[in-house]
Amino acid sequence: MRLLVTGGAGFIGSNYARWVLGQSDDAVTVYDALTYAGNPANLRDLEGDARFAFVKGDVCDRVSLEEAMVGHDAVVHFAAESHVDRSIVAPDDFVRTNCGGTNVVMDVARRAGVERVVHISTDEVYGSVPAGSSKETDPLDPRSPYSASKAGSDLIALSHHSTHGTPVVVTRSSNNFGPFQFPEKVIPLFVTNLLDARKVPLYGDGMNVRDWCHVEDNCAAIDLVLRQGAVGEIYNIGAGNELPNRVLTERILSLLGQDESMIEPVADRLGHDRRYSIDTGKVRALGWSPARELDEALAATVEWYRANRWWWEPLRGAA
Repeated sequence: MRLLVTGGAGFIGSNYARWVLGQSDDAVTVYDALTYAGNPANLRDLEGDARFAFVKGDVCDRVSLEEAMVGHDAVVHFAAESHVDRSIVAPDDFVRTNCGGTNVVMDVARRAGVERVVHISTDEVYGSVPAGSSKETDPLDPRSPYSASKAGSDLIALSHHSTHGTPVVVTRSSNNFGPFQFPEKVIPLFVTNLLDARKVPLYGDGMNVRDWCHVEDNCAAIDLVLRQGAVGEIYNIGAGNELPNRVLTERILSLLGQDESMIEPVADRLGHDRRYSIDTGKVRALGWSPARELDEALAATVEWYRANRWWWEPLRGAA
C-alpha cells in the first residue's frame, strides 16, 4: 500500500511515518507545508529509505495536493494547526488549515478514488468532562478556537462520507508525548526548560486532568484503524493515564533531579478545560491496547530530549 501522510513532518505525523516504514512494507509520501512545527529534521532518519518520499505543499492548495495524491491508496490526514494557546492569539490560521484544508483533502481524495482516508482529531472536541468518559457518540462541546476548528474538521470529513461515500474514518486521540514533539507543548517545554535550568510555567492550580498516551501507542492505533476500522466510524484513542498537570510536573521534576522550587505558577489559560477523558472500548475491540507504561515512557522521553539538544535547541525561539 502507498500512503500519503499530510502533516507528516510534524510530531505525530513523523512518528507515524516512521512507524509504518518500520512495521510494514508500505511506502510513505509525507506532504507538509513546513510551517513552524513542521520540521524536516523530524524525518532525517527516513531519507535513506527508498519507500519514503517528501513533497512540500499546503493542504489548502488544491492543485498541489491533487498532484501529490496521484498513485496513493490511502491518506492519513494529520495536517493541522494544533496548539490551544496559539489558537487564542491567532484563530484565523486554525480555521483556514483545520477546516478549509480538511475539506480540500476530503474532496481531492474522493476525486482521486483513494481506498481510505483517516482523519486525525483530538479528544478536545468533547470539551471538559466533569465525570465519566466521552464516547464517540457524545455531543461535541469544544471551548477553544483550536478544538472548535478540529470539531468542525471532523464534521466536514464525516460529511464527505455521508454525502459522497468517501471512505473516511476519524480518530480522536488524547494528549500525546514522545520524541520530536515541538517544545511549546507541556512535556517537552518543561523538560527542555529544566535541562536549561529554567523554571516551568504551571497554569492555574495545576489540577487540570489529561490522559497521556505515548506517540508510538497512538501510531499503532491509527494504523490499526486505517487497516481494520469501519468506514464512517470514529475511534477514540487514549491510554487511560489520567493525571492532574501538577502531578505530571512533579514526575518530570523528579526525573530531572529537581524539586517544586522550579515551578512557576502562572495565570490560567483562557477557557482552560478542567478534564478530558475518553472511552476507548471501540478501538480496543479491534485488538489495540497501549504497549508503553506511563512512567517508563515518560522517563524514556526525558532521556530523548536530554540526548537530542541538536534537535530542540534551534526550535526554542519559535516555541
